[in-house]
Amino acid sequence: MKLVIAIIQPHRLDAVKTELEAVQVNLMTVTNVLGQGRQKGVTEIYRGAKEAGGLLNKVRLDIAVNEDFVNPTIDAIFKGAHTGSLGDGKIFVVELAECIRISSGERGGCAIG
Repeated sequence: MKLVIAIIQPHRLDAVKTELEAVQVNLMTVTNVLGQGRQKGVTEIYRGAKEAGGLLNKVRLDIAVNEDFVNPTIDAIFKGAHTGSLGDGKIFVVELAECIRISSGERGGCAIG
């Protein structure tokens, strides 16, 4: 079991969801977050001088998947979020030690989906 965490541009969320649904990945948690990457926040020009802005709005997706869904999930996120511009986001894949479905008590891969 893996936890796929993706940080993406908010305006790409619908495209990412469409791509995930196409590979039968429907269960996710979506959170609005703030952050900065290489672009170090928004850069604005004010009275001819560059000013670095604050943190940027991003969307975080948390998706727990079984091993056979890891690569299709990554590929779908990449396809939906990719624009080729700086700030498209990141995908992290971490080991998921345990998953427990509260309603039934199921554990492991059965509890994911």
